[in-house]
Amino acid sequence: MKKAAVIGMGVIAPIHFAAIKDNQNITLVGVCDIEEGKRAEAPEGVPFFTDYKEMIREVKPDVVHICLPHYLHVPVSEEAARMGVHVFCEKPVAMNRKEAQEFAEFEAAHPQIHMGICLQNRSNESVERLKELIDSGEYGAVTGIRGTVPWYREKEYYEVQPWRGKWETAGGGCMINQSVHTLDLMYHLGGPVREIKAVTAQLLDYGIEVEDTVAARLTFENGANGVFLATIANYENESVQISVRTERARFLIMDNILYRIGDDGSKELLMEDAKLPGTKFYYGASHGKLIAKFYQALENGSQDYLHVRDAVMSIRLIDAIHESSKSGHAVSV
Repeated sequence: MKKAAVIGMGVIAPIHFAAIKDNQNITLVGVCDIEEGKRAEAPEGVPFFTDYKEMIREVKPDVVHICLPHYLHVPVSEEAARMGVHVFCEKPVAMNRKEAQEFAEFEAAHPQIHMGICLQNRSNESVERLKELIDSGEYGAVTGIRGTVPWYREKEYYEVQPWRGKWETAGGGCMINQSVHTLDLMYHLGGPVREIKAVTAQLLDYGIEVEDTVAARLTFENGANGVFLATIANYENESVQISVRTERARFLIMDNILYRIGDDGSKELLMEDAKLPGTKFYYGASHGKLIAKFYQALENGSQDYLHVRDAVMSIRLIDAIHESSKSGHAVSV
């Protein structure tokens, strides 16, 4: 039985609470937030703290779940690790390429501490099946991939949590906050990316510093072409789509279902993701799978979980997109 504590009680924390509660091998022993008013939202019977270091010293968790604003992910993760506690950190892994690389180096320097990163969409059943099909070689190499994230966020989204709209505290806009999962999956499925040409924009008059819309063309190391489109200026939250063309087939993930697309446009259902009732549809149901896998690695000493080093590329892609948009030229990743 492992003891867990959660640092940060924002919108994603209840997903972690539920995953911990559903796992018989984990006990939640503490929660923490700097806002005293969050005490009422703590799970019944679980001690509440406003200082995470005090919490770690008092309840002595095996793992802390980092559910904090972006700018706190790395410093709090590293401090917890220095205190001898394993870390399971929400996305993004870092604010920028430099911080992500330094975090990966910190991970390598502390092999006794497990540091898992929550890019849970890799564990969606549809993605796992598509990855299997690609890796099998049955359909040939990937020749093209497209990822689209057509979402909407109202102005209040930034007003209630002002850190979200600032470079210094968020590290970016619709990419690092809403569509980092999709960029990660494009790399996960398509392989290493060589070059990116991109534009970013603000289509909404929200007065924020960061981008709300992006369009990018990716050139993969194997010569495949990729297109990435993301926005929070849509009229509503629609399904993320990932389309993959291989030498002998075409696949589409839409509405959390994997299809093989026939030459006539017909759709053959191959796999459907599990659903998590009572949550936003785009959260998916894979937090629990990823968390269970991480704790299993703690039990058996394996390295079979998503490490800091595995998540660095998602931030490198985001930085490359910003660099290309600023320069007007394609940039190497």
